[in-house]
Amino acid sequence: MTSAAGIRALLVDDDRDLARLLGEYLGSHEVALTHVEDGPAGLAALDAQGFDVVLLDVMLPGIDGFEVCKRIRAAHDVPVVMLTARGDDADRIVGLELGADDYVPKPFNPRELLARMRAVLRRARPGAAAADKLTIGPLELDLGGRIVRRDGAEVTLTSFEFRILVVLARRAGETVTREELASAVREPAQPKGKGAYDPSVDRSLDVHVSRLRQKLEDDPKEPRLIKTVRGVGYVLARTT
Repeated sequence: MTSAAGIRALLVDDDRDLARLLGEYLGSHEVALTHVEDGPAGLAALDAQGFDVVLLDVMLPGIDGFEVCKRIRAAHDVPVVMLTARGDDADRIVGLELGADDYVPKPFNPRELLARMRAVLRRARPGAAAADKLTIGPLELDLGGRIVRRDGAEVTLTSFEFRILVVLARRAGETVTREELASAVREPAQPKGKGAYDPSVDRSLDVHVSRLRQKLEDDPKEPRLIKTVRGVGYVLARTT
């Protein structure tokens, strides 16, 4: 269910502060986070709408996370990452035996949690892996995992930079006009009505492309990957 537009995650946890922090961090990496505070609400949310991954706390009020995981597995094949403040190996083993795909002890680094989420999604969709990858010269884009590598080394990009690169990569060797690029990389939540083109996005393209070059080019001042077509737009070279 994951697409290039983002990941839909369900957080089942009664810690509102954690939910707020995760919502802010994951939202900046194109993860749409839905938060509920107990097991029944989580099960109802899963029944009502589709999610790509569930983040499930063990110590929930009423029905604990182990029982919720068991019920999820009985009805859904969505990946489950369990979260817990209890670091006991026995708890981890129980969670995995009940069908959890991964287990992250609290406190955790949100960046690590995001990496774990991406990893379980890749494992859950092995047949789609090839279709979710683009290789252009020294660049490899993993669309499902939202990972970019240059010559095999991972490069950290912002969500906006990633969207720009994906648009260019899908049309590698072709010039993408500034208006086409600005329209294609608008925020996912922005309505498509009344014209997708946003001049404010267009004005920021040069800044984002410059940052992309800093991260991807051997010499950003003499770019060989992302080239400017003066007065028109940009092109991602097929080979360098």
